[in-house]
Amino acid sequence: MESSARRDEGPVLTPRQIFERLDRYVIGQEEAKRVVAIAAHNHLKRIQAKRQRRGSLIKKSNILLIGPTGSGKTHIARNLAEILSVPFTTVDATEYTEAGYYGKDVEVMISDLLFKANHSVEDTQRGIIFIDEVDKIARRSQGARNGAGSRDIGGEGVQQALLKLLEGREVFVPMNVTQAWNKSDFVQIDTRDILFICAGTFSDLHDYGESAARPLGFGAEELARKVKKRISVKQLVDFGMLAEFLGRLPVTVQLQALGEDDLLRVLTEPPDSVLKEFRELLAFDEIELDFTEQALRAVVRFSVEKGLGARGLRSILEYVMSDVMFEAPECRRRRITVDADFVGARLAGLDAAQLST
Repeated sequence: MESSARRDEGPVLTPRQIFERLDRYVIGQEEAKRVVAIAAHNHLKRIQAKRQRRGSLIKKSNILLIGPTGSGKTHIARNLAEILSVPFTTVDATEYTEAGYYGKDVEVMISDLLFKANHSVEDTQRGIIFIDEVDKIARRSQGARNGAGSRDIGGEGVQQALLKLLEGREVFVPMNVTQAWNKSDFVQIDTRDILFICAGTFSDLHDYGESAARPLGFGAEELARKVKKRISVKQLVDFGMLAEFLGRLPVTVQLQALGEDDLLRVLTEPPDSVLKEFRELLAFDEIELDFTEQALRAVVRFSVEKGLGARGLRSILEYVMSDVMFEAPECRRRRITVDADFVGARLAGLDAAQLST
């Protein structure tokens, strides 16, 4: 099989080109998209230097994304991988434990990427690994701060194990993800050119980062989001993240919660928006689907009130449209308009827990 690394010999995408492509699919988060575009551009130049077999001083640009649920962390990473045409995998940090204990070893995440790359070692070594819920592996025991007490195998132990992958080492990873215990089927992977994007909500730090004096009056909520202080490295260390771990994530990006206007754009503008998906589904049954602006605003307002963010939009629409989707095959050649009254009646008394994803 021909490696995609050999097929993609064109010029390196500029940060502006990466930003513009991200901008088509990711609504809002302008600063985050700019920072990620620069890091991705530097990552491509690092790979190009290695491909040309010349020495380079360019270091890895691993990224740490900090932001509330539904702010677009996973969406940015997934679309970045598609733009760069590299293998991509998403893993949950909470599934891993320190080596030698029951649970997944961190090398298994490289196996996931190897599987996504169709077992091409060359493609794997230039892919992207998205590690979600990284805030859940913060140091959990006070004893671990001074070297005393019990081992923190699911927190600090995982951070320690990840250091070698983030920095870049040659590691042996299992060929079969489902049989990681089989020590006979291993392959050597160099992680020096694998881009790691770590993400977490770090929810306890968001309120801590706000200014003491909160703006009041018209537009105060929007202004309050803009004046939030940046989360410092010291805050992250106090939270329980190892300084050595943070040092291997040189690019830190803070994402803000999306407001109603941003969520409305998420529903309607991207080429892969959930609203366009519903319209395509109903088009198979020869049904034209329309939403009034008030109906869409009722959906995004519910998502904002329940703290679901962009991630909750699909679940809300699935619930709102369930009866329509059930009856659609029997109602061909019709035009359906969903208004605010219909949405309000469907969402009345609905618990956000029922829509959690």
